This record gives sequence, structure tokens and C-alpha cells, in this order.
Amino acid sequence: MIGTDSQRTKPKILILATLSGGYAGADSVGQLHTDYATNVYVLPVVCPSMFPEEFYLNTFEKGIDAVLIMYSGTDCPFIGGAERTAEIVNRVYPLMKERGIDARRLRLTAICTVCTKPFLNEVEQMNNLLAEIGPVSMELLAAPAPQVGAL
Repeated sequence: MIGTDSQRTKPKILILATLSGGYAGADSVGQLHTDYATNVYVLPVVCPSMFPEEFYLNTFEKGIDAVLIMYSGTDCPFIGGAERTAEIVNRVYPLMKERGIDARRLRLTAICTVCTKPFLNEVEQMNNLLAEIGPVSMELLAAPAPQVGAL
């Protein structure tokens, strides 16, 4: 047996944090020696527009219960990165619905280099939501089987 029941059922939150925005904000939280939930995994990224729709769907299917994209919107080195990120996220929502995944599990949020309180607030809000709706695995089990040839 691996871990206790509470360890196995603790929700996992993945944060995609842009290097010059969201990640710097997460780092500021650490520099202040402020604690936040241990179920949060921060992945520093150059720009979230690098991740296609399938990334998010695969992430949920592999057991990540929520994804927060922390991004100031102006810190992407790619031309049109902010708009492309929003477009990708907007295309993911209906794909999540098709698979029976609550769209509230994916959130694009503005976090800048000094946004310590908003960072902590986003993590707390997502943990509160996950406590309400439960693990993504339950939604995936209840979802109808995907159509042959579907994405």
C-alpha cells in the first residue's frame, strides 16, 4: 500500500507559471517565507502558448486535478503569445466538457512579479473548488466513452 487514504486523495494542482511573471510571483511568495498548500506543483515556462490543447487533456487524464496558468499576459517573448494562450484555453473548455471534466479545473489568471496575495488567493480558491467537486478521476470514470476517431 502506497501512502494513506488522505495522501492518495489529496488533489494535485499544476501551475504553469511564466518565467518573468507568474513564476516570479511564486518566487516572491517563497522569499516572504509564506506557506501555501503542498499539493501545488509549479512549472516555470517561457510562454503557456507553447502547450497545445492535448497537453491539458492529458494532464487531467494522468491525475492532475487542476491547472492554473499564471501569466501576466505581457511577459511572453512570442509575438501574439497572450492572445494565442487565451485561444488555446478557450478551445480546451469544450474538449473538457466532452470528456466530462469540469471546466473550472482550468483557469488562466493574471499573476505578476509582485503578486503574492493574488498567487496565494488563486491556490486557495482552487483548493476550495477541488474540495467541493472532488478528484478529476471521478469525473473521468463517470464520463461517456469517447467516440471512435475522436481526439
